[in-house]
Amino acid sequence: MTINFLNKNDEQSGLHSGVNPDAKLEQSVSLFPDNADTDSRSEPLRPQFWSRFALNELNHSEWEALCDGCGSCCLIKYIDNDDDEELVEYTDVTCQLMDCATGYCQHYATRQEHVPDCIQLTMDNLPNMMWLPSHCAYKRLYKGQGLPSWHLLLTQDAVVTQHEMRAANVGVAGRCVSEIGMSDEEMETRVVNWVNP
Repeated sequence: MTINFLNKNDEQSGLHSGVNPDAKLEQSVSLFPDNADTDSRSEPLRPQFWSRFALNELNHSEWEALCDGCGSCCLIKYIDNDDDEELVEYTDVTCQLMDCATGYCQHYATRQEHVPDCIQLTMDNLPNMMWLPSHCAYKRLYKGQGLPSWHLLLTQDAVVTQHEMRAANVGVAGRCVSEIGMSDEEMETRVVNWVNP
């Protein structure tokens, strides 16, 4: 089951949960629009896998389902790790593939073909990516914390999750700009404080 936060065909609310209330959690879940997730490695989600298995024991679908779709990892950021503690400053400037209105990558499944230096988060590189936002499920589980209360895996309702993410000030949709045509100097002036590492 793919869950879209935004579905322009829903005339009543502009949102469509895509959730069948009778569906089992074992089905594949994605926070990305249908056209963005064309990966053929769909595997079933095991019940409460995030609390029952170590990150390195997750299958591909479970790993992908941890992503809350906030888009913060796609923001251009400045990382100073010269000191003992890593300092991270996020900008509101995002990768050229980001749809700034929806907050989704326009070519998620093939993003590295379009942007070769796009980092693919894996269990191997996660320990070196503590610049991820504090709400990030990957980072939280790695540090022994639970999922945020608004995470789709807990609410199982995309509309509720989207509403609670907005209330928690999480996500880039509607408040980022593309890097296309932007100079390095201009990017340096666009540091924001709404992403907490």
